Amino acid sequence: MTKTSKSASGKHIGAGASNSLLKEFFVEELQDIYYAEKQIAKTLPKMKKAATSEQLKQAFEEHLTMTQQQIERLEQVFQSLGEKAKAKTCEAIEGIIKEGEGIISDTDKNTATRDVGLIFAAQKVEHYEIATYGGLATLAETLGLSDVATLLHTTLEEEKQTDVLLTTIAENNINYQAAGEPA
Repeated sequence: MTKTSKSASGKHIGAGASNSLLKEFFVEELQDIYYAEKQIAKTLPKMKKAATSEQLKQAFEEHLTMTQQQIERLEQVFQSLGEKAKAKTCEAIEGIIKEGEGIISDTDKNTATRDVGLIFAAQKVEHYEIATYGGLATLAETLGLSDVATLLHTTLEEEKQTDVLLTTIAENNINYQAAGEPA
């Protein structure tokens, strides 16, 4: 049985730092989200082009810049772990992106309804990222990788802010415009 130290709160500190299986899993999940971020960076310009609302177009443009920074942050994480930054196909993001492309092809151009669909697709991406970065940050803490955990928490907070922004755009304008569009 492996001994671990406990903090005053009773949480294990670095409980899995020497656990090679956990670290392997952690690195594989980093490779998965690295792939996802790169695919998101390729998809955001298409979403911006498909959007009607200037506010939504701007949100997609800003998120592209943020996504590029998040990719760089992941590269820092890989470097700090002594790992090569490499991507592993993320089936989840492939499906979410495919669904988003379907929304674009199934909705009329220049409609608020398409913008509603784009927000839905973008929020599905955000929720996937929130779940992934939350889990990765927790694993980094478990592994005793506090610097890595800090980087992952930074991205997690950015993803949460983007989700809130998309909700605000939908609730303050686009949903109501779409409700008034004739079928």
